[in-house]
Amino acid sequence: MVDTETATLGGGCFWCVEAAFKELPGVQSAVSGYAGGDTVDPSYRAVCSGSTGHAEVVQVEYDADQMAFADILRVFFTVHDPTQLNRQGPDVGSQYRSIVLCENDAQQTQTQEYIEELESEGAYDGIVTEVEPLETFYKAESKHQDYYDKNPNDRYCTFHADPKIQKVREKFTQEPASQSSD
Repeated sequence: MVDTETATLGGGCFWCVEAAFKELPGVQSAVSGYAGGDTVDPSYRAVCSGSTGHAEVVQVEYDADQMAFADILRVFFTVHDPTQLNRQGPDVGSQYRSIVLCENDAQQTQTQEYIEELESEGAYDGIVTEVEPLETFYKAESKHQDYYDKNPNDRYCTFHADPKIQKVREKFTQEPASQSSD
């Protein structure tokens, strides 16, 4: 039986974050959605207007026997810039803010401690990542799920998702050893 846990993270456009996390061994699913706002069951259009208070987020379900929440945090802080307030790259607005929505006190404590560690190490200067309890996660419309997989040649994906995916592949996944034929 697989021991699954969930992490909900926002680091800019959910297409990019979702695609990066799907690369990881141990990730069971990565679902794009909205959280951290006030509007019940918001639409993409409403979230993009900035009027709902929600962020574009990805809810990652992972096998806790293969990876820990600390691993999720390491990946998350690698694939986005936690020092940009209400933006990531070309995407501007509070819906693109850096946020970790915690499911329990342990996640909240671990996230806050990790941010303090990153700052004390000088890894980042001025982390603006919000750390809040997860109240409700709203799954985004179906056209936003697996967007990168469905549109790998989309210009936005090639410029913004591909570099994040490459970072994950280089730093967090193991390629199978090549086998030589005798």
